[in-house]
Amino acid sequence: MATSAVSRLNIASRIAAGVLGGYAFTWGFIALSIGLLFAAQMEFHDAEALGYIVGFIVFLVAFLWSFAAASVRRVWLVLAGGGALMTGAAWLVQRAIL
Repeated sequence: MATSAVSRLNIASRIAAGVLGGYAFTWGFIALSIGLLFAAQMEFHDAEALGYIVGFIVFLVAFLWSFAAASVRRVWLVLAGGGALMTGAAWLVQRAIL
């Protein structure tokens, strides 16, 4: 492959990781934070608002980190894998609350 093709593929992968992986990571973070805050006796709507407000910052940091990190593979692993783990943990917390 030519250098420009590799560079374009790298940029496209980082954009996809930043948008899709960042979304998955943020979704898991928000779901887990709402579940944990509600389990800690915070009102649901207050926990929801706090989770979404902090989630906005989490998405921004995840998106920017996807371009700053040295390894695209690590970015995908942390963002998509971390999002999946937090979503699973949120599911367990919500099942425990009910």
